[in-house]
Amino acid sequence: MTPPKAPHIVPVQPRWMLPLASPGGGFDFNDPLPPDFTEVSVHDPSVFKSGEYFYIIGSHMAMARSKDLIAWEQIATYVQPDNPLIDPNDFADAFSWSQSNTFWAGDIQPMPGKRTADGRFLLYYCNCEGSKPLGDIGLAVADSPTGIYKNQGMFLKSGMEGISEDGTPYDATIHPNCIDPHCFFDNDGVYWMLYGSFSGGIFIMRMDPETGLPLPGQGYGKKLTGGNHARIEGPYMLYSPETQYYYLFLSFGGLGPTEGYNIRVARSRSVDGPFLDARGQDMINAKGAEGSMFDDRSIEPFGTKLMGGYWFMQEQGEPGRNTTGHLSPGHNSALFCPDTGRYFLIFHQRFAHARRIHQVRVHEMFLTEDGWFAVSPFRYDGGTRRTFEAAHVVGSWKLINHGQDINYTCTQSETVNFQADGTIHGRGVKGSWSLDADDQLIHIVIDNMGNCDFTRQYSGKLLRCHNADAGKWVMAFTAMSHDGIALWGAGLADGK
Repeated sequence: MTPPKAPHIVPVQPRWMLPLASPGGGFDFNDPLPPDFTEVSVHDPSVFKSGEYFYIIGSHMAMARSKDLIAWEQIATYVQPDNPLIDPNDFADAFSWSQSNTFWAGDIQPMPGKRTADGRFLLYYCNCEGSKPLGDIGLAVADSPTGIYKNQGMFLKSGMEGISEDGTPYDATIHPNCIDPHCFFDNDGVYWMLYGSFSGGIFIMRMDPETGLPLPGQGYGKKLTGGNHARIEGPYMLYSPETQYYYLFLSFGGLGPTEGYNIRVARSRSVDGPFLDARGQDMINAKGAEGSMFDDRSIEPFGTKLMGGYWFMQEQGEPGRNTTGHLSPGHNSALFCPDTGRYFLIFHQRFAHARRIHQVRVHEMFLTEDGWFAVSPFRYDGGTRRTFEAAHVVGSWKLINHGQDINYTCTQSETVNFQADGTIHGRGVKGSWSLDADDQLIHIVIDNMGNCDFTRQYSGKLLRCHNADAGKWVMAFTAMSHDGIALWGAGLADGK
């Protein structure tokens, strides 16, 4: 469903710079027609492809599908008798163990060549009590991506009183909460499972592709990050054939609308780590202080932050009555499409004007010169990639500096001018810019932005995107500094 319009009018920022101008002169911004976004709600979306469809499975056994990552069709929503994916009665043991009546973030792995021409589909489900790490991960199997999935039983548990899966007494500060599974094949064809949330951290273990179950003798597997109840969850792995790195995506903070959910990434040449962030920090050290609970400040310095809550504020003369504040983006999956060479980030998003509503969002990602991902500021719209010149950059830009913090409110944009002489001017902001016409990379140097008292250099991708708030195509860019700070830019929408 589409979120309701805000009950208030978002204040227009003061027009302190004259003149304000929309960058991108020379383009016909009415071509092509606006994308036909169709909204669905799947919390914690995990993506897989089968046939002509991209599917996402999430918490509460919700599912949706799309042919183009733009128009989505809702297939299932809640755990109820008419859910087409499962028969809830088939999972009584999992509900009993976890003392719950629903499913949390699941994952589906297609297994080509098994059982049917379309492949066997393995659903890794999980359940959790919620107020304590009484969780489980199990396996269900179907011959169609939309089920019905038949339960094969739980194979990993947490939160027990007594001996845990690794033969020692369960300790929630060092052992995982067994939820949020993600299974995948690495570049060598070895089958793995990532999992974990809060509690003792994020773990990885080897799996048997024939049975879909863990290889014996691993206990809980190998820890990659987290511990002492630090709010790190939703792990997802993506391999890039261009950089030959494994990228470990994580969500930091809490999933509520004011709890600071944000998406971070680390990378490694080896699938089981160690994983480092852009500052070279080993993610094994990202954990809460001893004896703490939900210690966001301890983990805040770790991980390359791709995006947190943000709000591109409306400037005078721009069309549209309201702009949208985006809160707590998180629990993502990621996708590489080898036929196009494009990378995508798929996540759920909340909104400042309707905080309890969440919808699926897909943003394209681009590799920087340093081999890190930078995420588009706007939704993937299917538009053709364009070639830009320096003249297309000149004008007024709304900048979002995502910083390194776990931000509990929206980071609001600051409007600056990119001048034809390569300088940047704004309130308390100065810098310079250049465009590499051959590589189509934009280079930006910014002083004194985002509570930063020193100069940062950014590099990234210049784009043309659809601004749904304004109903217009606009110029945009996404960039990343060498020390892992994400900078977004949105050109002013032409009010004509």
